[in-house]
Amino acid sequence: MEYSFAGLPLHVLLVHAVIVLTPLVGLILVVLAAWPAARRVLWLPALIGAALLLPLGLVTVEAGKWLEARVPEAPLIQQHTGMGEELTPWLIGLLVVAVLIAGWALVERADARRSSGPTSRGARIGVAIVLVVASLVVAVGSTWTLVRIGEAGSRAVWEGSFSEDPLER
Repeated sequence: MEYSFAGLPLHVLLVHAVIVLTPLVGLILVVLAAWPAARRVLWLPALIGAALLLPLGLVTVEAGKWLEARVPEAPLIQQHTGMGEELTPWLIGLLVVAVLIAGWALVERADARRSSGPTSRGARIGVAIVLVVASLVVAVGSTWTLVRIGEAGSRAVWEGSFSEDPLER
């Protein structure tokens, strides 16, 4: 499969979307887990965002492998490429937490419509704690992993390729 667009490697284009969207989805999930009013309104966009982020991340990793085969061998590139797949479990985790939050939002919606009374206060607090902890874990884990991968990639591209002093023009 060809992983280029308009003459540019697709990896260098897609990676920016992954860098922005991964922490954004993580942050949104934390907010939704902790704030019921936001959850009622934003659970579906968060679920869609997490569902789209997973294949975007997978394509970005594959495009990175494609690009690695087309540049000269370098230990920094190999290190960066080797780290790329470490993000996949975190993207799956973001999607799982988004599904859990969406499910809880639907339970809360059904509770509001039911005449027999809502879920007990203890159960609501317990679910909220689990959702907040889970969302914090996947948000922090995915962002930290992404930072490590991105730092390795930026070193691979830029280390030793620029001057500390301005060039004379």
